Amino acid sequence: MKKTKVPQDKTSLETIRELCYAVDENGQYTKVQSSGWEAKDTALNLAWEALNEELRQVIEEVRAGRLSPLAYYLAKNQMDAKMLSGYIGIPSRKIRKHTIPKHFDKLDEATMQAYAGFFRVTVEELKHPVMP
Repeated sequence: MKKTKVPQDKTSLETIRELCYAVDENGQYTKVQSSGWEAKDTALNLAWEALNEELRQVIEEVRAGRLSPLAYYLAKNQMDAKMLSGYIGIPSRKIRKHTIPKHFDKLDEATMQAYAGFFRVTVEELKHPVMP
């Protein structure tokens, strides 16, 4: 992209400037600040809407007792069982099992502490999250 063609659209992220590389008049790559690009802004907004909708659905499932509070913390932090497994060393199969309320309710204190510590909440907050 040529330096003069770097998008400078008004977006919802107006306060953030993005560093881009573009070709100057001498054919050399140079750094150029962009105030945004409408297409990128639209894509980001759609992605956030999808994530927020997924979180709303998980909250409904937790409130209805079909998912455990662990599912809420996973969704809130945009994580899946495999990702959490990599951080805390509990197999992803077990983490998925712990998103089922009857299994979550039987967790030992050490496992509860591992989850609570990772999400930076107390065990009580893990068991009874304040959900929007």
